[in-house]
Amino acid sequence: MSRPHPADLSVWKKLEKQAHTMNQSENHLKYLIEQPDRLSDFSLKAEAFFYDFSRQRLNGVTLSLLLELAKERDVLQQFSAMRSGAIVNRTEDRAALHTASRSFSEQPVWVNGVNVTPEISRIRMQIKDFSEKVHAEIITGSTGKPFRHIVVIGIGGSYLGTAFVSEALDAYADKGMKIHYLANVDSHNFGSIARKIDPKATLWIVISKSYTTAETMANEALARAFMRDKGLEPNKHFVTVTAKGSPGDKPDSGDILASFHMFDFIGGRYSVTSAVGGVPLSLLLGFDRFERFLKGAEAMDQHAADTPASRNIPLMAALISIWNNNFLKYPTQAIIPYAEPLSKLAPHVQQLNMESNGKSVSADGLPMTIETGGIVFGEPGTNAQHSFFQLAHQGRPFPVEFIGVVTPQYTQYTQLSKGVTNHQELWSNLISQPRALAIGKDSDDPARFFSGNRPSATILLDDLSPESVGGLLAYYEAKTVFEAFIWGINPFDQFGVELGKKLASGIREEMAQKNRDSSHSFDKTDTISRFYLDTLFANTKPIG
Repeated sequence: MSRPHPADLSVWKKLEKQAHTMNQSENHLKYLIEQPDRLSDFSLKAEAFFYDFSRQRLNGVTLSLLLELAKERDVLQQFSAMRSGAIVNRTEDRAALHTASRSFSEQPVWVNGVNVTPEISRIRMQIKDFSEKVHAEIITGSTGKPFRHIVVIGIGGSYLGTAFVSEALDAYADKGMKIHYLANVDSHNFGSIARKIDPKATLWIVISKSYTTAETMANEALARAFMRDKGLEPNKHFVTVTAKGSPGDKPDSGDILASFHMFDFIGGRYSVTSAVGGVPLSLLLGFDRFERFLKGAEAMDQHAADTPASRNIPLMAALISIWNNNFLKYPTQAIIPYAEPLSKLAPHVQQLNMESNGKSVSADGLPMTIETGGIVFGEPGTNAQHSFFQLAHQGRPFPVEFIGVVTPQYTQYTQLSKGVTNHQELWSNLISQPRALAIGKDSDDPARFFSGNRPSATILLDDLSPESVGGLLAYYEAKTVFEAFIWGINPFDQFGVELGKKLASGIREEMAQKNRDSSHSFDKTDTISRFYLDTLFANTKPIG
C-alpha cells in the first residue's frame, strides 16, 4: 500500500517547528535533566533491558509529536505484517522473516502459501544434531582428530553478526573450540588464520546464500588448496550454509560434510539467528546456549510487536533516531558499550543499519527528499574516551548510545584501586560521560570551555548472558526496521553494494587475461584504473 511521504505529514512540520523550539537556550540539556521526574518520565524498562533517554534533547511535547508520527506511519501494524510473512521487501518481492528464525511458537507462518515454520524447526534440529556429534567426537576430520578450530568463510552479513555474538559470549565458550573469521579476500586475513590453526583439527564453514560471492569463493578455493597441501581430504573438513539448490548445496556429493539451508526471506545482516549464526555458534558455545540466545531475541521481538508505542523500547529509540537525524540534523551516531565483550557490536550495527537504511528512494520507488540512514561507529568505553571523545565533547556533536552491564561475566576480580573495583571504575565513567556531554562546563579559558547540550541515551543490561545478548541483537534489528517504516523506505534490499562489484568483475577479467598472457596490456581500461593495474603487475611474479 502506498503511503504519503513523511515530510508531507502535518506532524512532520510540527516536529520541524519543535526542533526550532528545542534549539533555544532555555532548552539546553543542563536545564532539562534537572526537571522533576526527568528520569522516570524519559526511560523505559522491559525485563532485563533498561533504556534511559532522559539526556536526549527532547521534552514532553517532542515525545507526543514523535508518538503521533509513529501512529501516522502505522509502524506497529507494519512490524506485525512483517512478522506474519507479508511481502515487505517489495523490490525483490520477498518476505522478511528473521523473527521467525528465533520463534519457538508452532504457529504457522505463511510465505507464498507455504508454512515455513516446520522447515525452520528442521534446520534448527539439524544444527543441534551436527554440533552435538562434533562435540562428542563422532564427526571428526579426515585423520580422526577432533575438531578444535572453526573457520567461518563469509563476508558482510555472513560473519559480522556472528562475530559480535561469539565475542560477546566468549566467556561461555567451553567446548574446546576456537573460532576464526575469514572474511576479507586479502591474503593477509588467510595467512593470519593459517598460522593459528591446526589443519587436522579445523572445520571450515562456508557461508553464502547464492554461493557465488566472489570473495567467499576465492577464500574457499584457497582454503581447500591449503588443506590438500597439508595432505588432508577437504571434503571431511568443510560444511556449507547456503540456499537450497545453490551450487554449494551438495551434501551427497562427497565434497562436504553437511549443508545447512538459509532462506531468501532472511537477509544476511538479519541472519545471525538462522543457520548463518547457528552452525558456528552452536559449535563454539553448545546448542543449549545458542537456544538461550534465540529465546532472548524472541522475547525482544515480542516486546517490539506487542508493546504500545509509548512503552516500546526499540520503537522509542527509532523515533529518537529520526528526531536526531532529520530535525536536530545530527548525521552520525556512536555506540559506546562499557563492556569489552561487546567490542564487535558497533561493526555489526554499522552494517545492519547503514546497509538497511542508506537509501535514496522510498519503498514505492520515489526519490526521497529527506535524509535517511545515518553514519554509525563505535568503540568500547573507556577506550573511546581516549580515542575520539575530544571531538564528542568539544568538536562536532553527535548522539551517543552508551551501554552498561550491571553484573559482568567475570565477578571474581575484586581488587580495589582508589577504593573501587575495576567494574566500579568502569561504571564511574559510564555514569559521568553522559552527564558531562549534557551539562558541559563554563570557563573563561576558551580551550577549557565545554558547550554541553550533546545528546545521549543509556542502555543497561542486567548481565551478558546468552538471553541478554540475544535481546540486544533483536533490539537493534527492530530499531532499524522501525526507522525504515517511519521514513517509508525498504530496509531489506541493498542494491547500493552491487555497482562496485560489477565494475570489479571487469577489472578481474583484465587481471585474469594478464595472468594467462603476460604480454596483455590494459589499454582498454580507463587511465586511472590502468595506472593501478600497471602498478600491481609491475610487482607481481608471473603466475603459472
